[in-house]
Amino acid sequence: MKARLVALAAIFAGAFGVNGATAAEPRNWQLGFQEAASPTMERIDGFHDFVTIIATVIALFVMVLLLIVIFRFNEKANPKPSTTTHNLLLEVLWTAVPVIILVVIAIPSFRLMYFADRVEDPDMTLKIIGHQWYWSYEYPDNGNFTFDANIVSEEELAKDSSLKRNMDTDNRVVLPVGKKVQLLMTADDVLHNWAIPAFGIKLDTVPGRLNETWVQINKPGVYYGFCSELCGVNHAYMPIVVEAVPAEDFEKWVKQAQKKYAKVDGTPPVVRLAKKTTVD
Repeated sequence: MKARLVALAAIFAGAFGVNGATAAEPRNWQLGFQEAASPTMERIDGFHDFVTIIATVIALFVMVLLLIVIFRFNEKANPKPSTTTHNLLLEVLWTAVPVIILVVIAIPSFRLMYFADRVEDPDMTLKIIGHQWYWSYEYPDNGNFTFDANIVSEEELAKDSSLKRNMDTDNRVVLPVGKKVQLLMTADDVLHNWAIPAFGIKLDTVPGRLNETWVQINKPGVYYGFCSELCGVNHAYMPIVVEAVPAEDFEKWVKQAQKKYAKVDGTPPVVRLAKKTTVD
């Protein structure tokens, strides 16, 4: 019996594209979330299952009540209906029980929200800047260099078959596995949104404001995401690619990146003040 269940599970997994490998990108016929690659996404996955169970129980309870009403209180089965208009216990229950359910959902929800908000004593910081229509990244703790990440062109796709259309960028974000990375996000024109499903991150980048979250990547691999805020005509063409590597490989990449990419200018921006005009 156990062998049959295992075989059935394997057939189901093959049919719907589910397997044990790290899910770093969307797949055909995929059901559910991508495989969690960060502590935040693991908690989101668990919270989703918890709420799904509650929603299923509520739906079944309501369905049972509807069936009771349909079969027990129809005109044929109950020709003389009751004229009761109030029931104190029932009214208290249908008010109190939903409140209790909401509190039960709210407590882990707030815990998850504060967990994902920020991290104390991060190992490094990555600054993310949204543009129309590409991303810029700065590494202030690793030499303060910066680079842009644009979607790969059709010509590049023709040269390299390993690149994914509308998903790969010319420069990838490289981050170390197992390190707490503080993510600071902003934009220089309109609202964008930096989202990677496997990390459980989906945060707006707002001009003139820094939004903050964090990530600790559990497994090496390449993780894909997209801008998830309608930011203009080319909104669909600003993908996100993060390559997670072991710490020693990250240090090697940093040494190369410090030479390859430009330094961030540390001087403060020029502030232009309006001139006072005198009317004679």
